[in-house]
Amino acid sequence: MQRRKFLKKTGLGASGLLSIPLLSSWNNQLPQSQTTNTGTAKGPVVVCTWNFHNATAKAWEVLESGGEAIDAVEQGVRVEEADVTNQTVGKGGRPDRDGHVTLDACIMDKSGNCGSVVYLQNVTHAISVARKVMEETPHVMLAGKGAEKFAYQQGFKKENLLTEQSKKEWLQWKKESKYETIINIENHDTIGMLAIDKNGDISGACTTSGMAYKVAGRVGDSPIIGSGLYIDNEVGGATATGVGEEVMKTVGSFLIVELMRQGKSPLEACHEAVHRIVSKNKNHKEFQVGFLAINKQGETASYCIHPGFSYSKYDESGQSNNPSDSYVKS
Repeated sequence: MQRRKFLKKTGLGASGLLSIPLLSSWNNQLPQSQTTNTGTAKGPVVVCTWNFHNATAKAWEVLESGGEAIDAVEQGVRVEEADVTNQTVGKGGRPDRDGHVTLDACIMDKSGNCGSVVYLQNVTHAISVARKVMEETPHVMLAGKGAEKFAYQQGFKKENLLTEQSKKEWLQWKKESKYETIINIENHDTIGMLAIDKNGDISGACTTSGMAYKVAGRVGDSPIIGSGLYIDNEVGGATATGVGEEVMKTVGSFLIVELMRQGKSPLEACHEAVHRIVSKNKNHKEFQVGFLAINKQGETASYCIHPGFSYSKYDESGQSNNPSDSYVKS
């Protein structure tokens, strides 16, 4: 009897573990899931942040042919890394304020293995270098010149990542050198991808060239395991986009997976992750953050601060674009 009273008073469950409920003001907005999110996964399915339909189409090719989720997410995001018209990812990305294109990426597989590169220069496919870090080294993360040297040792070729278009825009920016994040304008967007394969296994990848005209050396959430991406094959996965500094402060992707572990749906979990950011930042109307999640049952959802975020999905019913609900209403 005394133990039950103590657990009730402290908020601990019968197991003695701390329960982390959704904030009461949000409980009224969403139906509460009563089941855990473990069990048999329903796949294949792939989702990614924003409307990168070519990326999800490529990933779906891998999944449909029986390929593993880890290969699907790598091949999917490589499409955007190689697309020079996409100025937020890979080759053609907007540079830092010194004119250098620097890339961040991470990847995570069904077993919890992960690899990451930060501040990587002169190599287009940061995601594939991150996978090599995961598979060929005892480490999780390599940075800067060390990451670049490792990439060359693994056979990646050196390339100039600064295209004429991005260089032209950077030179124009330098005339005033005014630094600001513009909501839903591709200054800080990322491609994060989550996939479930036919075996029911989940993997994820996240890659970006980071904020345009950032201070040299800046790294956001995208290559940080638990912030920009997190996978737990028993539960699900999550990824983030937007202003990475705000995602890192709450370890957003890990938070979402843990909430799903407690029984929250992907939408409920994304809701709470956004609310954590909003509730701790009175300036939240000045920046965008969006989260995307998938659970073991193949259910997907997203949520963001401002209207305008969407995610691409490809499953047996085909390709779709899915606008996200938001905290701030238009």
